Amino acid sequence: MASAETLAKYEMTIGIECHVQLATATKLFSGADNDARDKSPNSVVSPIDFGLPGMLPVLNRHAVNLAIKAGKALNAPIARISRFDRKHYFYPDLPKGYQTTQMYHPIIEAGYIDAPLEDGSSVRVRIHHAHMEEDAGKLTHFGDHSLVDLNRAGTPLIEIVSEPDIHSAEAAKAYASELHKLMTYAGVTHGDLYHGNMRFDVNLSVALKGATELGTRAEVKNLNSFRSVEKAAEYEFNRQIDRLESGETIVQETRGWDEAAQKTNSQRSKEDAQDYRYMPDADIPPIVLTDEEVERIQSEVPILPPEYRSRWAGLGIDKSVTDSLLANQLYAKTITTIQQKAGDTTAKRIAHWFSSALGGEDAPKVDESMLRDDDLIALAAMVDGNELSSTAAKEIFVDVLSSSDSPRAIAERKNMLQVSDEGAIAAIVDEVLADPASAKAVADIKAGNDKVIGFLVGQIMKKSQGKANPALAQKLIRERL
Repeated sequence: MASAETLAKYEMTIGIECHVQLATATKLFSGADNDARDKSPNSVVSPIDFGLPGMLPVLNRHAVNLAIKAGKALNAPIARISRFDRKHYFYPDLPKGYQTTQMYHPIIEAGYIDAPLEDGSSVRVRIHHAHMEEDAGKLTHFGDHSLVDLNRAGTPLIEIVSEPDIHSAEAAKAYASELHKLMTYAGVTHGDLYHGNMRFDVNLSVALKGATELGTRAEVKNLNSFRSVEKAAEYEFNRQIDRLESGETIVQETRGWDEAAQKTNSQRSKEDAQDYRYMPDADIPPIVLTDEEVERIQSEVPILPPEYRSRWAGLGIDKSVTDSLLANQLYAKTITTIQQKAGDTTAKRIAHWFSSALGGEDAPKVDESMLRDDDLIALAAMVDGNELSSTAAKEIFVDVLSSSDSPRAIAERKNMLQVSDEGAIAAIVDEVLADPASAKAVADIKAGNDKVIGFLVGQIMKKSQGKANPALAQKLIRERL
C-alpha cells in the first residue's frame, strides 16, 4: 500500500461503462421471457437468441421506448436514426459468434448527470453516449470444467458510457448510485443489483498530477454494488501506483473484482475496437424516430431525483434525510404530494418520520396502498395542535402504515392523546411543586438555574402517565415560580 505522500503525487481518472437491463417482458430480438430469476438453466431461451440458421431477429419496440426514456434521464438527445452492428468474438456463452450492438450509430447521444457527494457538492459526469445491445449468457466455472447458461442471452441492455470525468473513489460511487436512481425512477430498469440488472465496469488510469496525458487504463468488470465500485477504484489506484513506483509499466487489461479478498485480479488483455470486426447488421432495419414520438414517450417519464431535490430545497432537511427518501421512489412521491397539499412545514415533519422509521435495512415493507397522504397530514396536524407528543407521533406513524384506522383512532386506542386542558394540568403542576421531592429543583430555578425545569416537567409527565402537554406544563411552572 502506497504512503499518503506517494498517493498525493498521482491523480486517478475514471470512466464508467454501465450495462442496464431493460424492464421488458421479452428479450431484445425474440419472444423469450426476459425474467431469468430463479429459472432453471437454459429454460428461457429461443432459437433466435442462439442464432440458429434461418432465424431472423425482430426488434422489441418496448426496449426502444425505454432507451428513449433513459435519454431524458441522462439529459441526452435521442438520435432520430440509429442502427445495429455485429461485434464478433468467440466466447462459449455467445452462441451466435457475435453480439448485436450499436457501435457507430447509438440511440442515445452525449449527455450528463450531476452526482451529489457527501459534503453537499456534486460532480458533473458527461455521458459520451449510450447504446442498445443484447446480453450474452453466463458461465459458471468449476474446478476442471465450466457450465453454460444461456437464459440471459438476448436480454435487452443499454450500455451507458461516461467520459473520464471522475477523479476519486467517492465520486465513482456517487455516480453509480445516482445513475441507478435515474434509471429506476425513469422506469428503464427494475434496478435489482443482486440479479445483475445494472453492472458497472470501472476504467481507471493513474498519472502524475499535472500530466498532459492519461495513464494506461485497466478495466474492472461486472461490479454490482456501489460499495464495490468505490472499493475496486481504491484498490486499483493503489495497485497501479505501486507498479509505477517500482518502475513497472501498466498494461491495458480486463480485471475482475474479488469481493472476499477486496482486490482486483487479471483476467485477460484488453481488446481494441478493431479486434471485434464490427459490421452493420443486415437483418435489423435502422430505428427511425420522429420528434413527436420522442416527445410523447419522454412525457411519460415521472419526476426524477434532481427535480425532487430541487422541490425539497426549502424544507431544510439534510442530505441523509433526502437520501433515505430517494432510496424509495414511493416515499419521494408521497412527500412531494404532501408538500403540495399541506406545505413545507408538514412535509418536513413527515419526511423525518420516513427517514427515522423507514430508512433502515430492517424497515417494514411499504406499498402504495399503505401511504395515505391525508392520514399522514392529519397526524402531523395532531402534533402541531399539541394533541400528540413527537415521540408518540413517530410510533403512531408506523401504526398508520399497517392499519386502515385513522391516526386519531390509533392514538385513542393506545391512550396517547396529550391533555392540553390548562386546568387539569395546572392541578398536577401544583401537586408536583408542593411535593417535598421537588423542593431542591424549585429552589434551583428560583436561584437562576433554569435547566432543572426539565426534572419538574418529567415529574408532571410521570403523574399524568405521559398525557400532559409538556410545553403547557413548562409554561405553568414558570408562571408559578
